[in-house]
Amino acid sequence: PNCDNGYGDTSTRADMGRKEIRHEVQRRESLWSQLYNEKEGIVESEQPSIGLCGWLLTGLSLALVLVTVPFSLFVCFKVVQEYERAVIFRLGRLLSGGSRGPGIFFILPCIENYSKVDLRTSVIDIPPQEVLTKDSVTVSVDAVVYYRVSNATVSIANVENAHHSTRLLAQTTLRNILGTKNLHEILSDRESISNSMQAVLDE
Repeated sequence: PNCDNGYGDTSTRADMGRKEIRHEVQRRESLWSQLYNEKEGIVESEQPSIGLCGWLLTGLSLALVLVTVPFSLFVCFKVVQEYERAVIFRLGRLLSGGSRGPGIFFILPCIENYSKVDLRTSVIDIPPQEVLTKDSVTVSVDAVVYYRVSNATVSIANVENAHHSTRLLAQTTLRNILGTKNLHEILSDRESISNSMQAVLDE
């Protein structure tokens, strides 16, 4: 005899939820590609010449370093730790060659500045979010997100505040994913929800 125990209906709802999550992932890929100017457009674009004025200022900076040796060495040589990288800008333009470090690197006074990026794993505590589930139940859910910067240059040149942006994206992703789940799925499928959030955030 045939026995219907409700698993078929649950499987159908789970498939629908996975399709909605995949659609959300594709939508977020499009949004992030626009945010990053087609991923790494700022970093990969051809940098124009700094011009005659730029070369003149660079020459003056080098002359200043040579004239004030050895005192200028205390200003020109910088050190970044093993877990850090330095992104250097010369006259407002991103210096070619990517980030510097770890160890000692050289900067020209007056025309170059740099920003340090921490590559260690960071923790974001997401405050409780009010979420309306698929079966119209309001729940309050919090979460903890672990992330690390893999490309220091992109995190500085393409995003104003990478930590704050990741925090907001994690909150939005949490609400969107839980909105496609029923209450019993949220209570029982925490691992799959975590994997879905990780897939969206990694993109």
